[in-house]
Formats: sequence, C-alpha cells, structure tokens
Amino acid sequence: MAQSTLTASKKRLKNAVHRSEAASREGILERLFTFAFKGLVYPQIWEDPDVDMKALRLTPQSRMIAIASGGCNVMSYLTANPAEITAVDLNRAHVALGRLKLAAARNFPNYETFYRFFGEADEKANVAAYERFLKDDLDAETVAYWEGRDVANWGRKRITLFSRDLYHHGLLGYCIGAGHLIARLYGIDPKHMVKAGSLEEQRTFFDTALAPLFDKRLVRWATSKKMSLYGLGIPPAQYDALVSANAEGDMSAVLRQRLEKLACDFSMKDNYFAWQAFGRGYAPGGDGTGGSTGESGPLPPYLKRAHFEDIRERAGRVRVLNRNFTEHLQSVADDTLDAYVLLDAQDWMTDHQLNALWSEITRTARPGARVVFRTAAEPTLLPGRVADEILDLWTYEEAESLELGRQDRSSIYGGFHLYVFNG
Repeated sequence: MAQSTLTASKKRLKNAVHRSEAASREGILERLFTFAFKGLVYPQIWEDPDVDMKALRLTPQSRMIAIASGGCNVMSYLTANPAEITAVDLNRAHVALGRLKLAAARNFPNYETFYRFFGEADEKANVAAYERFLKDDLDAETVAYWEGRDVANWGRKRITLFSRDLYHHGLLGYCIGAGHLIARLYGIDPKHMVKAGSLEEQRTFFDTALAPLFDKRLVRWATSKKMSLYGLGIPPAQYDALVSANAEGDMSAVLRQRLEKLACDFSMKDNYFAWQAFGRGYAPGGDGTGGSTGESGPLPPYLKRAHFEDIRERAGRVRVLNRNFTEHLQSVADDTLDAYVLLDAQDWMTDHQLNALWSEITRTARPGARVVFRTAAEPTLLPGRVADEILDLWTYEEAESLELGRQDRSSIYGGFHLYVFNG
C-alpha cells in the first residue's frame, strides 16, 4: 500500500476516535485504542444480518451504503438482491478482508473451496487457493496487505491466517480466547455450551457455570479497565456509555447480561454467533454436508451453500472503500440511496460529527429510505444531539426497533434502531 494511502487511513481513524486532549487520561486511552484498531479487529462481524435485512426491506432497486467491518454482512446482504452496495471502513484490514471475500466469490471454482476458506479457515490448502485463484484478481493494496507481515503474525504473511484458523485471530479472536482462558482458570470450559441440546440445557450451563464467573475478583478487575474491551472494538467513549446505562454501574454486570442473552435466548442450532463465542468456530457440518451427524450447523447467510451461486453472480455490485462514512456521502448525489447501515459507529461520535453525518444521510436519501444502527446502551442516541430540523424529517420506528433488537442473535448491543425517511 502506498505510504500516502496508509497515512490517510490513519488520519481518518484518529478523527473518528480522538475526542480528548492527547495528554489527558482519556486522550491516552483513545490513542491506545487507535493503535490497537489499526490491525484486524473483526474476523467475523457481530451484527445479525438477518435482522438488518428485515429492517431494510431491500429490493432489486435498492442502493445502499454500509460500514464494512469484517465483510460478512455486506456479503450476506447480496442474498436480498440489492442493485448496489458501497461498503466503507476506516480499518484497512477490514477493507482487505471484504475485497478478499468478493474476489473469492467471483473466482473460486466451487462452494467447497469457498467454505473451506472462510467457514473453516484453518487449512494450508487455503493459501494455495489464494495464490491460484485470488491474487491476480485483487488490487495492489489488497495484495500488499495480505502478503505483508507483522508482529501479530510472528512475521508470517497475513494470508496464512486462513491456514491457522482466522477466527482465533484479530482483536476479537484474541479477546474471546482470553475469556476462555480465564474461564478455564476457574475450572469452566465454555465449549461445553455447544453440547447443549436444548434452551433449558443452555440456561442451566449459563446459570451454574458461566454467570458465577462475573463475580470473580479477577474478572471484575479486568472488566473495570477500559483497555480490556478493546478486543471487542469498544473505544473509551462507548465503554462509558455502557457503564452509565447499567443500573449497577458495573461493566462485569453489563457483560453478564449480554452473555446471558447470547447463551439463553437462542438455540445453539440457530445461532452462529454463539458458536463463535463458545466453540471458537462455526459448527461442524455447517457447509451443508451435515458432517458425521447429518445435521447442518448455523452459518452466516453468505456462507450457506444455497446462496453461493447468487453471491457469485452479484459480487460485482459491491465496492469496498477505505473511507469515512460521512466523507463518502459527500461525494454522492442527492436523493439516490435507499439503505444505510451504521453499525455502532455513532457511539464514537461527537455531536458535531453526528450532525454532519445525518445532514449527508438526509441529503442523499430517497423517500422511504431506511437507516439501521446499534447502540451500546438501549435508547437511541439521536434526540437532543442531532438538530430537530434534521430528525423531524425521519420517523423512528420504536416498536419495530425493539422487536428486531430482541431478535438480534449477536446479543452484544443494548439497542437496535430503525429510522425511515419521510421526504
């Protein structure tokens, strides 16, 4: 990657996260988060794409923009057959991962190769598949990223992550691994959750084995440190929002509540997020073959065999850019977009940034356009922060937002929010 491009990427990330003076305690934490966030954070995105698609009501005419993150949801949106998707992200690792997934959909010879690469992501054959099928179809910046080396990979090329279990890596993978290690120190193996055969068994394991961990002194101490949640992609400002919204004012209580939903509200047979959290990978047989049990495990929509040919055909409708969301919208014509996916990015923003963002969303939105986002706390954060003259042009679908939030299998957020443009 050219030095100028890399410098621009770093600057965008700093502008998004830095809210305090560099010499202040919060400023130091923000800059440490920026440093951590420069590498791969989410090998798998942690927002439920099925919930997004219910809210967005995509059609073959829909033009949409989304934050890319790990690329899973952008790929999954293709199953709804939108006309165009622009995916933007401040993290160049996420941009490289999204472009790799699109190239794989276009160029891999069959579903089995695609699933082995992104579903299992732990075989040496994947590196050979990259060399044979993907490398020549990727832009120079993406090739430079995957063939680059860094300390986190002990000097190995980043593409080798797909031969060493991608989902054990990245900040999120390391954070989940640390959680498993701490649990085992107390004699608990979280992987027992994937053996549960019913919601009742899941509840029993959570109540008797997992919930008590959050009262342990080590866990309470670790979760009281803002840096301990960088692995979840939670910057200092979002950490504060989580704690202040909790009645107990305690991060360990917040995490216990979120883990309880993940563990107890959805069957392990249907929740691939729970498999990643407790099993550290997708369920065996998730490729549709059923493995030794004959049953197919849960998968993100883009990884399901039934969607492979559609995603291959539609991959050309997606472009992935290393760009700020608001910055990109400034280059978009008036009244041209139908759907916006903000993930939880607004939790990071100042009032000035929020107003700049929603001014551009409103300018570029077609009548009936829909915006979805998530928040660390339960309530929507826009009233009182975004100007009334902007928000008055939008309808907040409160009841639908609450219901879709309950359906979100990722379970990590306090609120899911849907706004519809009245223009």
